[in-house]
Amino acid sequence: MKENFGLYLIATDPIAGYKTLALAAVECEVRYLQLRMKNASRKTLLQTANLYRKITKGTATRFIMNDDLSIAIESDADGIHLGQTDLSISEARQQWNTPGKLFGLSTHNLEQAARAENLRPDYIGIGPVFPTPTKADAAPALGPEETGRIAQAVALTAVAIGGITIDNLPALRTAGIDNFCVVSAVNAQADPAAAIRRLQNA
Repeated sequence: MKENFGLYLIATDPIAGYKTLALAAVECEVRYLQLRMKNASRKTLLQTANLYRKITKGTATRFIMNDDLSIAIESDADGIHLGQTDLSISEARQQWNTPGKLFGLSTHNLEQAARAENLRPDYIGIGPVFPTPTKADAAPALGPEETGRIAQAVALTAVAIGGITIDNLPALRTAGIDNFCVVSAVNAQADPAAAIRRLQNA
């Protein structure tokens, strides 16, 4: 059954700090908060993951770890998000067979989204919708119409991602997209709670 929750937030180099961003996400009841720290040391990553677990535990916000399964397991995250070139969903489930853990998967076209149905992730990311500065190796932008078409073609909860801002959000809504993920639209703001609320209200 597809889940509609609206905003999905990725924490990457927030100018307000990782702790402030997580507190804002919990305060605003963001359903998913993913930690993505690409160049951090393992020690820093684990410290931040443990902090995110502590802040989100017992709240409406689910803490998702990006890519790193060992950190997800050690910090007792609610789940992990994997890319097309990361550990496979089936391997991740074998290594982390704790009941109730969530597995997300990035997809970049209809073919990958269709294949994902056999892997049964809890949700898929679809994108990038628009050109994005936060990933140097990003796939070509799909545009809102194609993203919406892919989301509606699969029987999985789908989250649009990539270059999404409060200005282009209406185009996603027109394309029939309910769930959207942002990075810069919140991480680049000094007041993340206000930025989150603006996106939720939009």
